[in-house]
Amino acid sequence: MAGHSHWAGIKHKKGKADKQRSKIFSKLSKEITVAAKLGDKDPVMNPRLRSAIQAARSANMPKDNIVRAIDKSSINNELNFESLRYEGFGPDKVAVIVETLTENKNRTASNIRTIFQKAGGSLGTQGSASHNFTQLGIIKVDKSEINEEEIFELAIEAGAQECKSEDLYHEIQCTVNDIYNVKKELEKKISNFISTEIEWIPFNSVQISKERTDDLVNFFETLEEDEDVQNIYSNAKFLK
Repeated sequence: MAGHSHWAGIKHKKGKADKQRSKIFSKLSKEITVAAKLGDKDPVMNPRLRSAIQAARSANMPKDNIVRAIDKSSINNELNFESLRYEGFGPDKVAVIVETLTENKNRTASNIRTIFQKAGGSLGTQGSASHNFTQLGIIKVDKSEINEEEIFELAIEAGAQECKSEDLYHEIQCTVNDIYNVKKELEKKISNFISTEIEWIPFNSVQISKERTDDLVNFFETLEEDEDVQNIYSNAKFLK
């Protein structure tokens, strides 16, 4: 579930399908549990839960897994996940933001710090990397759902700031505060969404040469394999 960076495109080409699917399901389940715990168990009444379930369906997560994740929010009242953000710089001084959901922040902090250090990077304080980014609401819709002309018109009417089409999906951008209002309008015409997330978008990108790509990809992969990591954002731009 790496975020709005060129890393997302790289990782999908690398395969490891089964291992990745297991990790993705685990992260999606955690988000569903937290969303259900913090709000209504009915996705119709809980936009965050609705979005988490839609993302799970887009990843072909079995219905039973989704139901179990919702039930877990009621069964285990002692399980309290915290949303924590870590910031720092990876190889080639790339700015990195790591979002986590954890029930043990000491373990998470130690693991993240070790991963940064082993890659030759460094973990910083809050604000050390995030000043290189802005936060936006990002809604992604598969291209098979709606054509470019229709989605553009629908997005603007819904109050979005921008709508652009990538190779496989349409991306609607809006302010953080408007994300669920825009989403609600889009849902009148669209039933399936790839994701609905608040993402960190870099102001400027750092060009990564082909020779240095492997080091950075390995760093991101190691971060993503940590069970507490939900999203990774960076200002790296991989050269083709």
